[in-house]
Amino acid sequence: MKTLVLLVGLLAVASAEWIEIDWSQVRPIEEFDHYWARLPAELQYLRQLLPERRITNGQQATPGQFPYQIALLSTFSAGTGLCGGSVLTNNFILTAAHCVQNAFGGTAIMGAHNRNVVEASQQRIAFTSAGIHMHPGYTPTNIRNDIATVRLNSAMTFNDRVVPTRIPAAGDSRTFAGMTGTVSGFGRTSDASQATSAVVMFTSNPIMTQADCLSRWGGNTNLIQAQNVCLAGDGGRSACNGDSGGPLTVMDGGNSLQIGIVSFGSAAGCSIGMPSVYVRVTFFRDWILANSDL
Repeated sequence: MKTLVLLVGLLAVASAEWIEIDWSQVRPIEEFDHYWARLPAELQYLRQLLPERRITNGQQATPGQFPYQIALLSTFSAGTGLCGGSVLTNNFILTAAHCVQNAFGGTAIMGAHNRNVVEASQQRIAFTSAGIHMHPGYTPTNIRNDIATVRLNSAMTFNDRVVPTRIPAAGDSRTFAGMTGTVSGFGRTSDASQATSAVVMFTSNPIMTQADCLSRWGGNTNLIQAQNVCLAGDGGRSACNGDSGGPLTVMDGGNSLQIGIVSFGSAAGCSIGMPSVYVRVTFFRDWILANSDL
């Protein structure tokens, strides 16, 4: 039976259109000059508030541990940007606005453990600029409303390694503070390395209260607002480039619940213990439903 299942999976990959990726040309989204060029000179200091760089002090996931995880490749005139994302439905994915702003289109990779190889569970589906639904209130000057959904050119097929993320129900007013949050992605794995990870990595830390996070960020209410949720940086464990747009989850009722989307972190480094900052999914739940087929 196991042999049969594997054979069916391999046939599915062989029969589908396989999108080849030149990974040597793929860089974390935050390395693109166009990401910053739109800011006026007096706001270029915000370049120091770099969105997330890498999963630091984490560990390798087991294959299929995060079946909602996506590697998102967005195409720009200067090259291809790497981000994370999560499966919403078989047609839509969820990610950060800064991952897809000004993109011509790109490729979403679902069901991957090692994104560099052909895996039986892996699906690579293209999207166009017409499929990008970016929050109209996204502002890079203070990283507000950093959320987007993307409709793929064709539907993905669910399997044991491609499963929709679960988001909080309507009326869920929990802050999730004190719960253990887990962030996953294909980003860099240390402050010293420029290389992104070929395999899914993850790390965990406590979800912070808004007051504690705001205090760690110097009381800057222009950056830390109700639309954000923060993950502690204890032990230098953090999401940081290449992980942007990926999921922050907690265990709820025995299952993963996505409560955040990787948005930004400290320019001083991901392993220095500063909280990483995420889009709060409950804050944007209605928007997500209105801009997908949930």
